[in-house]
Amino acid sequence: MKKDERTKPRRQEKIREIVENHIVETQEELTAFLRREHIAVTQATVSRDVKELMLVKVPIGGGRSRYAFPNAESGARPENRLEALFLDAVTGVDASGSLVVLRTLPGMANAVASALDTAKWKQIIGTVAGDDTILVVVKPESAVPEVEARMKALSGRKAVC
Repeated sequence: MKKDERTKPRRQEKIREIVENHIVETQEELTAFLRREHIAVTQATVSRDVKELMLVKVPIGGGRSRYAFPNAESGARPENRLEALFLDAVTGVDASGSLVVLRTLPGMANAVASALDTAKWKQIIGTVAGDDTILVVVKPESAVPEVEARMKALSGRKAVC
């Protein structure tokens, strides 16, 4: 058994504890909390843990957001999580070529991209997230108008095809 396989359950349990008891706004903050608990971890590992634990970003006011676990109503169903994130965080949807560009509130792009990846839309072959922008790669290119309209509908914006 690899070292990470032994430490992963402990690390993820500590992440649960931290997120439930502290306001954690970024993966960097979560990494710092873990290191203070003497858990050696990299940013990449924390990123994978956030995705596996299905953490979401929720608004806390003042344009800020924090990590949280999905509530029981939204559960782990990817579409519900995606719908909630699109309504709360997506501020714009546009397309060009085989790409759809999503604009989000600051700090929310990773959560939205992760939810899209988890939803496994057959036309989406990948996402790349920054702080407030996501590039969504669509295949075939002819599916872009459908994907763009679906995303606009999820975000509460008028879908124009």
